Formats: sequence, structure tokens, C-alpha cells
Amino acid sequence: MKTPPTTSTSTTRHRTNNAPSAAEHPSPYAPAAQTKALLAGSVAARMARLEAKDMLSPDMAADLVGTTPMTINAWIAKGRAIGLTQPRRGFKLPSWQFEPVLWDAVPKLSKALGTTEGWALLAFLETPSGALGGRTPRQAIEQGHLVRVVEVAGAEGY
Repeated sequence: MKTPPTTSTSTTRHRTNNAPSAAEHPSPYAPAAQTKALLAGSVAARMARLEAKDMLSPDMAADLVGTTPMTINAWIAKGRAIGLTQPRRGFKLPSWQFEPVLWDAVPKLSKALGTTEGWALLAFLETPSGALGGRTPRQAIEQGHLVRVVEVAGAEGY
């Protein structure tokens, strides 16, 4: 009878975990606490914007342009006017949109951006853009560059 060899020639391989560790590749997602803080800050920023001196109620906007609050609400729904939703009910409207140079711009921007949502329109108009030399779209429109602003608004991925 043969005796077994003293060294093993086993073909069994030990599996190793070659997956990268969490420290090597952190999650691309924001942690829940960061998201909660961001949203809380967003609510505070929106509330402050709603309380700004340039904001009008639909009744005040109607008086300013000589129409009815019902017409103002219809304009908001169509993207003809920027209406910011409030936490409780109703809208607030930035008064500057009723200036002639901006009045003609709002429906064009709504169409180019593909939205009638007031906060989205306002964010676009009040956020500086590298494509506009660091100016806000509102500033660029006031300086006579509506065509360029509409091009930027319609750009893929904006």
C-alpha cells in the first residue's frame, strides 16, 4: 500500500474579495443628513424669496396690469406669467416680470425650458450663467439679449 504524499497538490483556490472598499470608492450619492439639510435650506430660501419686496399677490398683479386675478392665474398655468407656489395656497408673482422687456420674454422662456413651473422659471432667470458671461438671464434680457437667453434656455441639458 502506498503512503499519501506529504505535500498537497490541491486545486482548490481561496477566493479573495477583489471588490474595492467603500473608502477607495465612496458613494456618489449625498448622505441622507446632507439631503435633509439641503431641503431645509431650500424651504428657508423659498420662504425668503416669497417675502421679498418685489413679490405681488395675484390681486396686486391684476391691479398692476389692469386685468382680473382669474386671468393672472390662467397666465401662470400657460407659462405666460411666473407664479411661485406658496406653502399654504395660491401664488406670488415677481413684479419685474411685468416690465415690457421681460413680459415678452416669459412665454418664450417657458417654451424653451419646457416648463410652466414658476420656481423653475425664476431659478433660471435669477441664476448667473457662464453662457451669458456670468450675468443672470434676467440681466441679459434687460440688456437686450433675449435671443441669446432663449438659446441658452433651449440648450440640451440646461
